[in-house]
Amino acid sequence: MTLSLLASYGTFAAMAGRFLLPTGGRPRRWLLVSDLGSFRAGATRTFVAPTGERIVIARRAAGDASGGDDRGAPALDEFVALSSTCPHLGCQVTWQPQETRFFCPCHNGTFAPDGSPTGGPPLEANQSLPRYPLRIDAGLLYIEVPLADGAAT
Repeated sequence: MTLSLLASYGTFAAMAGRFLLPTGGRPRRWLLVSDLGSFRAGATRTFVAPTGERIVIARRAAGDASGGDDRGAPALDEFVALSSTCPHLGCQVTWQPQETRFFCPCHNGTFAPDGSPTGGPPLEANQSLPRYPLRIDAGLLYIEVPLADGAAT
């Protein structure tokens, strides 16, 4: 019985220590999403990060952003990368193109295309969908995501 109590208290102390004394954050890395030529305007793609996080990457339709450069190449502001996990209860949101919004089925939460809350509990709590940084380099789209625990950088 004493050993069980010691093991329980030890486990609790380890969990409390990880919560109270965080190690500073996970390493992050830029990963390839797609070449720009195959990512048409108005399309969305689901990207799964090494941590298992599902991310929705959308290329806004023509006219939704300022446009590309003089050669017709898309501009970075045409793209947005958002977590597909609702910050309210952790349910998976889905893109509803006919409504131009993200929808969370758990409590009817809604989000604008930029991830800002527009209805339901996320609006009441002012909880946006987390955004991920994107970059364009040599005609390729990259996303910066955290690596899984123990992954090499």
